[in-house]
Amino acid sequence: MIRIRPAARADSALVVAFVRELADYEKLSHEVEASEEMLAEALFGDNPRVFSDIAEWDGAPAGFALWFYTFSSFRGRHGIWLEDIFVRPQFRGAGIGKALLAHLARRCVAEGLGRFEWSVLDWNAPSIAFYEAQGAKLMHEWKICRMTGSALETLAEK
Repeated sequence: MIRIRPAARADSALVVAFVRELADYEKLSHEVEASEEMLAEALFGDNPRVFSDIAEWDGAPAGFALWFYTFSSFRGRHGIWLEDIFVRPQFRGAGIGKALLAHLARRCVAEGLGRFEWSVLDWNAPSIAFYEAQGAKLMHEWKICRMTGSALETLAEK
């Protein structure tokens, strides 16, 4: 049985564990800087701007989604950006990933949001196939731009 619930402050260590497991899967563990304290503040501090939902299978933590609101000037409405979605390997194939996506899609519809978006690594064929099977359209004409570290600091000084 799948149950999806909002993450609570007591889930901070679990959310960090999911982030690290996702990073391992994506071969990006070397990029994880987030600590339990950092994510707890971001998710449950005075002015949270990011949110998380926990998927449980028969009471066991099976997966999570971490998301935030965006805005589309073209649509004139907010949307949701799904930053992370992860289902632990032993729970895959049980419909948990689909349930997490559907949960957020229902939120979008209920709140009158204009978009539900996320990114996927180009080598992740199983996830790409899964997302397309859910009706997602890959936006091949768009490229993600990212600035961190010294490049970010240099631009901020201009």
